[in-house]
Amino acid sequence: MKKGLSQTCHRFFSTVSNPTRLATLEKLREGPMNVSQLAEALNQEQSMISHNLRPLVRCRFVHVERRGRERIYRLNRETVEALFKIVENHAEKYCPTGGRCP
Repeated sequence: MKKGLSQTCHRFFSTVSNPTRLATLEKLREGPMNVSQLAEALNQEQSMISHNLRPLVRCRFVHVERRGRERIYRLNRETVEALFKIVENHAEKYCPTGGRCP
């Protein structure tokens, strides 16, 4: 492993390992949304969604675009779709519990 890559991996996986963030990424696969739409779709407080969007935007898992006073969030499909595909493939191929690891 390249020097410093373990720290990068830790930050990468720490950012996406939060259940609210994962749910947000999954919901954004359906298309761009604002915070209110995400909060309603995920049955979460808007402040909780906003709090969890910050690291996703900072690490560019999610892109944000301003439309007037509104912020629209959309998935970085290049990264996130590839990541979900890897996880799905691993779960199908190697997880005897169908991806429900302890």
